Amino acid sequence: MTEPEQKLSLDVAAVAKKLATARCVAVVTGAGVSAESGIRTFRDTMEGLWKEFDAKKLATPEAFDADPATVSRWYDHRRLGCLAAEPNPGHLALAAIERNITSRGGEFHLFTQNVDRLHQRAMTSNVIELHGNIMEWRCTQTGELILLPPEAMTVYPAPSPFSSGSLLRPNVVWFGEALPEEALIRAYEVFPRADFVMTVGTSATVYPAAGLIELCDRLDATRVEVNKDATPASRHVDYSFRGASGDLLPRLVRAAWPPNG
Repeated sequence: MTEPEQKLSLDVAAVAKKLATARCVAVVTGAGVSAESGIRTFRDTMEGLWKEFDAKKLATPEAFDADPATVSRWYDHRRLGCLAAEPNPGHLALAAIERNITSRGGEFHLFTQNVDRLHQRAMTSNVIELHGNIMEWRCTQTGELILLPPEAMTVYPAPSPFSSGSLLRPNVVWFGEALPEEALIRAYEVFPRADFVMTVGTSATVYPAAGLIELCDRLDATRVEVNKDATPASRHVDYSFRGASGDLLPRLVRAAWPPNG
């Protein structure tokens, strides 16, 4: 075994021991987790018919007001891409962590920046969506939500079934919009008391999600990062794993709860 492999094994064992005894686990996930399922990142979706557009300029309330048909068509294109993807081993490992933690009375809270709902499809129960989700669309007048069928829309923009003359828009957080208040309240309640916190597949550059790990102020807490590259969060953690979450998280689960243990 090489020296880096030996260090990785020792770190995985140390983190697994902390995870197996944690009482309150808080996790933040980002686009890197979904990328391992083949879902393109936000800006990488600008291909083919969309290559002439600027993703950031489509993801605003002003863009929707000016051209709701084009914005709706792009988000429907992204929605169908998410539906075609499947949860990867990283998603499944996080669901396994939740099952093991809650089976003995502990808490597990997963805060995600992803809008694809792959965590829910992997059977994680307690998912807090920081940026909303692309599967539900909401009425621009009443705020009521509707889960779209798994086929492409036939009309762009889609009329709202809840209010005459109103439109449906994706239930995501656009640039210039505030994050869901309930999600932030949960985050500010959970992270300060968590004894195990982990960021997975996030660049830690988009606030306020990027600052959540810094809310963890328990002296006995274990702070972990899993990401392919170093991030601004790296200096705030006790352990920083470099690699794919689909490889590292299952390894962590097996070490924390051995199959024959």
